[in-house]
Amino acid sequence: MRGRQPQQTSMLCLLNIEDRVARNHPLRAIKSICDEVLKEISPQLSRMYSSHGRPSIPPERMLTAG
Repeated sequence: MRGRQPQQTSMLCLLNIEDRVARNHPLRAIKSICDEVLKEISPQLSRMYSSHGRPSIPPERMLTAG
């Protein structure tokens, strides 16, 4: 079963990553492109998972972790 990716604020980090990365930094554009591609392939990823069983870690989270 494909898991979901709930929005979660960090309980341990007192820094906001949005405040730490410059608005014109290239990583922001790369993240935007990656988010759009993952959103586009989400239906294909969903079809790869069973409709029952224990939820997995969402593939989007696995691909963007690091």
